[in-house]
Amino acid sequence: MSETPMTRIQLENRRRIMEGALEVFSVEGFRGATLDQISAASGLSKPNLLYYFPSKEAIYTRLLTDLLESWLQPLEEMSPEGEPLDEVLRYVQRKLDMSRDMPRESRLFANEMLRGAPQISEVLSGRLRDLVGARAALLSHWMAEGRLKQTPPDHLIISIWALTQHYADFEVQVRAVLGPDRDPYPEAADYLSALFRNLLAP
Repeated sequence: MSETPMTRIQLENRRRIMEGALEVFSVEGFRGATLDQISAASGLSKPNLLYYFPSKEAIYTRLLTDLLESWLQPLEEMSPEGEPLDEVLRYVQRKLDMSRDMPRESRLFANEMLRGAPQISEVLSGRLRDLVGARAALLSHWMAEGRLKQTPPDHLIISIWALTQHYADFEVQVRAVLGPDRDPYPEAADYLSALFRNLLAP
C-alpha cells in the first residue's frame, strides 16, 4: 500500500527540520548535537520534531542519505557520449562548485567519514562503490581508446574528491593561508582545470 502524500505544511516542516539539523550537526557533530538544539534551529517544538522523526539518529541518517544523493549526481551525469576530457573537467568544476555552495554539507559528510561512516556504511559499500566502479570502467575505456592518458581511474576519482572538497572541509585553513579578502574558488577552478588537463590530455 502506498504512503499518503505529505501536505504542503508537512513538506515545509520536514524541510525546516533538515535545514536546522544541517546547521546543528555541521557545527556540533553527531555526538554533540541534541534534539533540543535541532528543535530550536528548525523553529519547531520537540514533540513536532518527533512526529516526523523518531530520534536524532533518524534525522542524521536521512540528512546524510539525502546529501549522498546530491554528492553522487555529478558523477552519475558523466556522459559516455561526451568528450572525455570535457566530461572529467566538468565533474571537477561541479565538485568545486558544491564545496563553494554547500560547505556545511561537505563538512558533515567529512565528519561522518572520520567516525567510520556508521550511519551510511552500507550505502558507501553499495551504491557509491557501484557508481565509482561504473565510472572507472568508462574512464578506462576512454584511456584504452587513447582519448585520455593512462592513469588509475578509481584513484583519479578519489583525487578529484580530495582536491575539491578540501576547500570546504578545511576552509579555515585555506582562508588563513590565502588571506580573508581573497576568494579561493576562481583561482582553484583555473588551477584544477590546468592540473587535470595536463594529467589527462592525450
